[in-house]
Amino acid sequence: MENQSSLRQHLLELLEGRSAHIDLETAIRGFPMNLINERVESSPHSPWELLEHIRLAQSDIILFSTDAAHTSPEFPDGYWNLGIASVPEWEKSADEISGGLDTLRALISDDNTDLLAEFPHGDGQTLLRQVLLVADHNSYHLGQLMQLKKTLEAQG
Repeated sequence: MENQSSLRQHLLELLEGRSAHIDLETAIRGFPMNLINERVESSPHSPWELLEHIRLAQSDIILFSTDAAHTSPEFPDGYWNLGIASVPEWEKSADEISGGLDTLRALISDDNTDLLAEFPHGDGQTLLRQVLLVADHNSYHLGQLMQLKKTLEAQG
């Protein structure tokens, strides 16, 4: 898959949050812990719920990509963990998201991985598609998380 080396570099950059996206570490690690369970009237989810949604969706995408026997949770409820979190729960979720991204980076970096090969257990999905899905989904919700942070800090 030597001809995919440039594509691999672009995907790694995308997952790192460079260029047009905020990186995960900046968004999540710098979030004020006293605000993780707060709500804003105009938002249906707390910061914690958004973080957990990112974790749950990303985990499902990675497991689907690496384990043909994986069964996805029920949509949409299986992708949300509603409620209140402790600081250790926030940190554990953030660590799992980071670990998942490391897993994807390792898959992308492996020259033996064909980014364009369809998964035998899917219906046309490729690793390229799954990585783009993670990057897009994470970016969208990290943007929401940053907007919540600004709003909550302004209300504070």
